[in-house]
Amino acid sequence: MHMELRMLVAIVLSFLVFFVYQALFVKKVPVPEKQPEGKTEVVQGQQPPKEKAVRTLPEKPSVEKAIAPRAERPVRKITVSTGLYEAELTEKGAGFRSFKLKKYRESLAADSPMKQLIRLPGEMQYTPRLSLPEEDLPQLDHAVFRAETDSDHIDATKAEKSLTFTWISPDGVTILKTYSFLPNTYKIGLKVTIKNLSSRSIGKKLMLSLRNKVNQDKKSRYVFSGPAALIDDNLKEIKLKKIASENYHEGNIRWIAYEDLYFVSAITPEKVRKAAMSLHMGPKGVLETTYEAPSEPVLPKSERIYLYNLYFGPKSIQSLKQAGSGLEKMVDFGFFDIIAKPLFYLMTFMYRYIPNYGVAIIIITLLTKLLFWPLSNKSYKSMDQMKRLQPMMAEIREKYKDDKQMMNKELMNLYKVYKVNPLGGCLPMILQIPVFFAFYKMLYEAIELRHAPFCLWINDLSAPDRLFTFNFKVPLMAPPYGIPMLTIIMGISMFFQQKMSPPPGDPAQAKIMLFMPILFTFIFINFPSGLVLYWLVNNVLSMIQQYYITKKTTQ
Repeated sequence: MHMELRMLVAIVLSFLVFFVYQALFVKKVPVPEKQPEGKTEVVQGQQPPKEKAVRTLPEKPSVEKAIAPRAERPVRKITVSTGLYEAELTEKGAGFRSFKLKKYRESLAADSPMKQLIRLPGEMQYTPRLSLPEEDLPQLDHAVFRAETDSDHIDATKAEKSLTFTWISPDGVTILKTYSFLPNTYKIGLKVTIKNLSSRSIGKKLMLSLRNKVNQDKKSRYVFSGPAALIDDNLKEIKLKKIASENYHEGNIRWIAYEDLYFVSAITPEKVRKAAMSLHMGPKGVLETTYEAPSEPVLPKSERIYLYNLYFGPKSIQSLKQAGSGLEKMVDFGFFDIIAKPLFYLMTFMYRYIPNYGVAIIIITLLTKLLFWPLSNKSYKSMDQMKRLQPMMAEIREKYKDDKQMMNKELMNLYKVYKVNPLGGCLPMILQIPVFFAFYKMLYEAIELRHAPFCLWINDLSAPDRLFTFNFKVPLMAPPYGIPMLTIIMGISMFFQQKMSPPPGDPAQAKIMLFMPILFTFIFINFPSGLVLYWLVNNVLSMIQQYYITKKTTQ
């Protein structure tokens, strides 16, 4: 088989291996045994509680506001605004009903609303859900707390604000949930206080659950979406189709989360400890991702405090690092992460000075090409030499067309005489495959490219380019349906690049080579336009370099 055909077949096979790898590869995390731990501690970045983690209470409770039965008062909703989000909390369960991000929109439309992170069915659904073992407080799951504020709106745009919810069980157990909101971070402090004035011990295990509506139809085939955790300092991601069989994971847990394509909700406990993450798919597609921490029981006439941090926001490395607890580790670019991360940091660095990610991609492509320039020079010289040998190679093929073994032997002798490496033209292309896949993963996952415009009709570098949109489906094309103009231009560039390469001596191989640009055009038709831009610019630069080398050697 001709060297160029082998090269392109190798690239196509690399694509297939990459996609199969993405679909099947699952990171394994060792499972340590449970070991219950003692009292809680205060985490860095959160205000320490005035109370001790465990303390004895007086025989009679301090003055508490009487909690009216649910039938006697409506369930209140309190809105909290910061510089980054607008959240709505409900007294039902003392959790979030809505969480809208001010810096992100649902779509590119001018009138698009703020990005909504919480979409739960039913008016009484909320997140996070606090629970104890069923025998401890069976009424807790249906509890209506009282918000300790007279206002329905809390403004935390300039200073930290807190909001406390209180609930008292019939037998004297008081639960307090206190949220702390900061102006310029997506991190939210959560302090849970259990005051036990009953006659029995409770709370051998405290559970805090994220609730997320799972939409199987909108999940990406190439980027992970689903529950995840950092266990024993290893990222553990569970595919949605494997939740039933992989619904319990133990170890030293730093955080648990539910990841979407570009956004995430997460719980980080007060410290790294041996705990568990359990998964349960409920009705209407609501997934509960639960952090279960074994604890010493809350004895009668005593109280215990548990500290957490929540994160509702973008999968931005900068924002996740700011929140702490190693949350940035969930931004994982897969097998080529070691290449993708430097490319990502370089792209964001250039964006500070050139506020256009499309231009940044072009500059990175140019820098990559300069890095491979010496190797590419040797490759193009080898290709030019191969082109000069084509007439002699054609004679050998014709002379020994009935004796393949002798034909290959004579071709190898020809290469030795003229000191030509038949695979020399393939090496730069093969070396660029890891860079391509690194770009592929980065451009799919980097939220910085979400809704990021380039120029003309390319208004979202994270989405496929469409010059016009159609109202009917197009085979092999993902919505929106339209003309993939940038992809077509990329395919044309591959065709001309192929024309500059030595033609195969076999007519059948020549036809296959002509089909390759068409095949790659269909492969790229649903790729992010940023990735297509990278490949197009790379093709153009390769043609310029090849033309320069060819002209120089002929002089």
